Amino acid sequence: MRYFEQGKEYVISLYRIVLGLLFVSHGLGTIFGLFGGKQSAVGAWPGWWAAAIQLVAGALVLIGLFTRVAALLCSGSMAYAYFTVHMPKSFFPILNGGEASVQFCWAFLLLAFLGPGVWSIDRMIRRGTAIRISAPVPQTAEA
Repeated sequence: MRYFEQGKEYVISLYRIVLGLLFVSHGLGTIFGLFGGKQSAVGAWPGWWAAAIQLVAGALVLIGLFTRVAALLCSGSMAYAYFTVHMPKSFFPILNGGEASVQFCWAFLLLAFLGPGVWSIDRMIRRGTAIRISAPVPQTAEA
C-alpha cells in the first residue's frame, strides 16, 4: 500500500492534466468548431459562455495554475449544465444525456479538494515562496 501513497501526488497531477485536456477540448470544439464540435455563436447564452469557461478554466487546471479555484468553477459550470439542460428531460443521467456533465462536475470537485499534485505551477510558486521565507538572513559585520 505504500506504493500507492508514494505515487499519490504524481497520479493526482496526471489526473489533473488529463481532465484539463478533456475540458479544453470541449471548449475548443464549441468555440472554434474543432474536433467535430458544433460551433456556437459568439456570446450566445449559455453555450458559448460555458465553452469559454471550459477553455480558460480548463487550461488553468491543465497547467496547474489557480487549480482549486479553476476546478471549483469548472465543477459549478457542469452542475449548472446538468440542472438546466439535462435534468428537465429526465432525472437520470443515462436517460437525459448528462453523464459527461455529472462526471466532469464530480471530477472537478474532487480535484478542488485534492489540489494540483506535484507537477503544477501552483506547487512551483508555493515552493518558491517557501524557499524565500525560510532562507537565512545574511548577518552584517559590525565594526
